[in-house]
Amino acid sequence: MVCDRCKASVDQLLLSLNVHVYTLNLGDVVVEQVDYETYAVLKEKLKQTGFELIESEDDVLIEQIKTIIIESLNTPEQLQIKTSELLTQNIPKEYSVLSKLFSKRMGITIEKYVIQLKIEKVKELLQLGQLQFAEIADYLKYTSSSHLANQFKSVTGMSMSDYKTLQEWNRKTIDKII
Repeated sequence: MVCDRCKASVDQLLLSLNVHVYTLNLGDVVVEQVDYETYAVLKEKLKQTGFELIESEDDVLIEQIKTIIIESLNTPEQLQIKTSELLTQNIPKEYSVLSKLFSKRMGITIEKYVIQLKIEKVKELLQLGQLQFAEIADYLKYTSSSHLANQFKSVTGMSMSDYKTLQEWNRKTIDKII
């Protein structure tokens, strides 16, 4: 789950199956123990709506990493913290372990994942049209607007100005980044 609509969708599904929810957060839900039949139905219904049950410890760690990074993009104070520090503050593992696991499972480094998420956030902010390029760079804690512009162009193949003038924006949803 990567957004509040995802949480609401999963919550509604669990409610329809009469499954008691203990906690429901982005990327994580804790429910009462269910019988095999309910589990099978839940797994299938989640799959139909684009979700999946995560059962291995490694997959749980991957989802935790993604959730922490995604949430940090919406929290300016967290953007000031290095990704490695942010992750190790929230997950009791060495960053090198998390980084290797993420790269192995996802086929992309954590750093490149962060860049892709930031570029999608830039696209969102450009579409809203409320911030200038320098303000976007400052919001996302880039060292300069030219650094952001160069990174945007290397990832998307176009300048931020060109993207802003497009009639059809080609944004990816957060869950489709990798």
